[in-house]
Amino acid sequence: MRGHRFSTAGLALCAIGLALGLIAVLQSGRQPAVAAQTYEVVPLGELKPGSRGIVRGLNLAGETVGGAHVDGRGHRAFKALRNNREIFDGLPGSDYSASLGINRHGAVVGFSNTATALRAFRRSRGVIEELRALPGDRTSNAFGINSLGQATGYSGGPNGIQAVRWAADGSIEALGTLRPGDYSRGIAINDKNGEVVGTSGTSSRKRGFLWTRRDRMLDLGVLPGDTDSEAVGINNRSEIVGVSTSPLGNQAFVWTRAGGMQSLGTLRGHHSSEARAINELGQVVGSSRDSVGSRAFLWTGGVGMLDLNDLIPPGSGFVLREATGINDIGQIVVVAAHDQEHADHALGTRVFLLTPQ
Repeated sequence: MRGHRFSTAGLALCAIGLALGLIAVLQSGRQPAVAAQTYEVVPLGELKPGSRGIVRGLNLAGETVGGAHVDGRGHRAFKALRNNREIFDGLPGSDYSASLGINRHGAVVGFSNTATALRAFRRSRGVIEELRALPGDRTSNAFGINSLGQATGYSGGPNGIQAVRWAADGSIEALGTLRPGDYSRGIAINDKNGEVVGTSGTSSRKRGFLWTRRDRMLDLGVLPGDTDSEAVGINNRSEIVGVSTSPLGNQAFVWTRAGGMQSLGTLRGHHSSEARAINELGQVVGSSRDSVGSRAFLWTGGVGMLDLNDLIPPGSGFVLREATGINDIGQIVVVAAHDQEHADHALGTRVFLLTPQ
């Protein structure tokens, strides 16, 4: 894959210009025009075969996080900025780790598999700390972190798994479950009073939820005809994205207090879709699937769903399979496979950063 490389100064100027454009759009209340948008593609590296292919999150600095197999060290958490990947082991004694969320300051959350249990961690400025489980529980995992340092995930023990929220000082709060329901997991958290979204339910039924201090846990419901849902992303306008499911397939959705749950549809000729992230402009990214495999998409309210493969220079030799994060200047992190590889049988996971031109 060939991509133009910016100097550090050039990247900074680009980010400033994009940020000023973002402010203008937010002040005007308009959706950004993306119908003719194209993207520069910059390689972020390749995750070795044997990796679970975990790539999540993207902050305003262009940093992303995940987990990958590292020669001689097993599967380890990482934080990456362009081609610079920082690998870290997780908590002491860990033999497996992954980072699952990142905030605007570069603080990371994730989990380590220690000798005794799965444990959540938060890492900031090179210092890692355990995010402890609820009293009586043994396991914990953290998926999301906001700019205030608050995090969300779950705590598990004899009484099952429950969504939690950690304060900046590390103290933990149980968020409860939906009724009927015997488990819950927090997946994402915003800066607006630390609102949390995730999934709660039973082995036969699960629903996406919104947790707020005022409403506690609110069932987001499902799309017509569906049976289950999951919520995976939220912005500071309390717009939520996720997936609604039925035996026939998945549908990406966006949920708002005013409009409830609305389907984002699929790419033409596809049968299912899943949303992965939303930014402050309401732009949504994820994947859409047909019988051959998946393709990464960008959705906006003004334009609808676009195939990101149509918005990059042709002849790259790669297929963008899934978009897993989008920041507030419109940069997108995607995972891809060589165009000769089936989506489910890739030799390795390629990771790219798409920057609006």
